[in-house]
Amino acid sequence: MSDVVVPKNRNMGVKRDYQGKEKGSDSKPVRDIPRNAYTSMFESFRNELDEHHDRRMKIGKVSRDVTALSKKIIFSLQRVRKLNQPIPRHIQGDIEARLKEIAEHLSTIEEDVTGMNRYRYPLICLEEFVEAISFSHYLQHQKLITPAQAQEALPANIALTSPDYVFGIFDLTGEMMRFATAVTALSGSMPGLSTKPDNGESAANRTILNDMQDVSSMLQICPPFGGRPGTYSKKLSIMIEQVRKVERLGYGITVRGNERPKGWMPDMNDAGGGDREQEDVVMD
Repeated sequence: MSDVVVPKNRNMGVKRDYQGKEKGSDSKPVRDIPRNAYTSMFESFRNELDEHHDRRMKIGKVSRDVTALSKKIIFSLQRVRKLNQPIPRHIQGDIEARLKEIAEHLSTIEEDVTGMNRYRYPLICLEEFVEAISFSHYLQHQKLITPAQAQEALPANIALTSPDYVFGIFDLTGEMMRFATAVTALSGSMPGLSTKPDNGESAANRTILNDMQDVSSMLQICPPFGGRPGTYSKKLSIMIEQVRKVERLGYGITVRGNERPKGWMPDMNDAGGGDREQEDVVMD
């Protein structure tokens, strides 16, 4: 019996690479692409878009790295147990190492976010950085960091915008709430500073709760701006709930503190707070 011969199909499709050239056909002559008066203009558009996408991916990666390092700074600061005192040496060493890494990352995109490009590409990492540096400043001085001080602390020649600063302060209240909860549970009293006025009156205690209430009042009267629609209102509602949790914490310590055993950890979901527990708002 003779072998069956299958004829080759000469009409099969041709495989091409990303440039449109036939694969394995380097020896064949390449047909010139027709050009006209508009070809160079569209080629320049193509090059600009390619540069834009490459720059956006580069900035996005740096932003994620700086965000992670800023969170690590916050985790280290939450190990502090005293307010209005210098940061312990071993914790300060960790923070300085993280800041050095942040400076190295941000130095690679300084030229990419200058001028109009500063507002073209979102740098969400700067909100996290402001949160970390403002928390460090508050623990040492029990004062809110100013925009100028935050800009000076940024280890790069990149401008901090108003939304960067304000949204970072919004997130600061969450770290203040966690710090107040941990320290109060260990010490049995709300962390704060006892001050003696210059006029000779009796000493006044200013606790972290007073500071949170002041920050909350300031941000509530601040007009919304920047970011995605609804982000400002979401952060505002979360901040108000965080202040209420610390207020309930102070109430429990003052009114019923003597009934609680030493080392008691307050339940921050009391008085209906659990139904309204929310996560931090992240802007894309």
